[in-house]
Amino acid sequence: MYALKDFGSFHVGGRTVEVSGQPTQTLWFSAHMPYEHDPNGEFLIEQVYVQYYIPAEQRHPLPLVLLHGGGLTGACWETTPDGRPGWLHDFLRQGFAVYVIDNVERGRSGFCAIDGIWDGAPVSRTQDQAWDLFRFGRKEDFAARKPFPGQRFPLDALENFQRQFVPRWTSTSEPQMRGVGAALQRIGPCILLCHSQGGYIGSNAAVQNADVIKGFISAEGSGWPEDDMISPETVGGRPWLLLLGDYISESERWTTARAQTAEFGEKVRANGGTAELVELPDVGFPGATHMFMMDEHSAEISAWIGDWVRRNT
Repeated sequence: MYALKDFGSFHVGGRTVEVSGQPTQTLWFSAHMPYEHDPNGEFLIEQVYVQYYIPAEQRHPLPLVLLHGGGLTGACWETTPDGRPGWLHDFLRQGFAVYVIDNVERGRSGFCAIDGIWDGAPVSRTQDQAWDLFRFGRKEDFAARKPFPGQRFPLDALENFQRQFVPRWTSTSEPQMRGVGAALQRIGPCILLCHSQGGYIGSNAAVQNADVIKGFISAEGSGWPEDDMISPETVGGRPWLLLLGDYISESERWTTARAQTAEFGEKVRANGGTAELVELPDVGFPGATHMFMMDEHSAEISAWIGDWVRRNT
């Protein structure tokens, strides 16, 4: 149990776009409520939503900022699909202030419905796609729901997990990086913890806002900054923890991601940073899937991360 000193939320970032030359539309908000809508004018888009929780007993000076992955929102940190407390609660119990981001076009940040602003259309994820991508089991074993031996995701709650899925664009990386950067500047000195696509977005935002990043944790990030963004000024003098789960050798996609993660860690070390590549089975957490903040040993993993933060920052 924990007590809060404060909690709240804010929106930050975004840009203004102007729409003109569009015809007025008659909209019906209900069967009895027509509205003449003018779709022209200035619109603020690409803001991010941040919710914060400050414990009554804050036992570490730096807050943790949690950034979700692709097709998900900040809800992934709150409660596991089978109803256990998520990492948000775990870190609060450890005495960290916690900030949870809903990135551009996700969750309570909302999305832009103006045609032509973002390339492409939003895409959604099915259960079988999640099964394969998140390493619950082999793709061909989805129909039989035969998981990898010893995997720890609560598969009885797979449908409840799918209820968290939201459509996502694949063309919004740049506004997402700007949005996360605006949030980091608003929050101030912090430790950024990112998952999956959030690792790509977050690591780029981290090097672009190195003045406030005091530590970085990647929970299986899916990409990294380009070489011309990596320097002693952007990555040096701070710790980087690069976490990987189990069954990676079962997936060509994640085998490649592991190699890219190791390469990024080498670049960090070459530029004066401290980078640790940790595979969770090697530190006592076999069976960790890509969603290890939801796995059955998620609380033990978050406790391990908290200890790492206390040792290194």
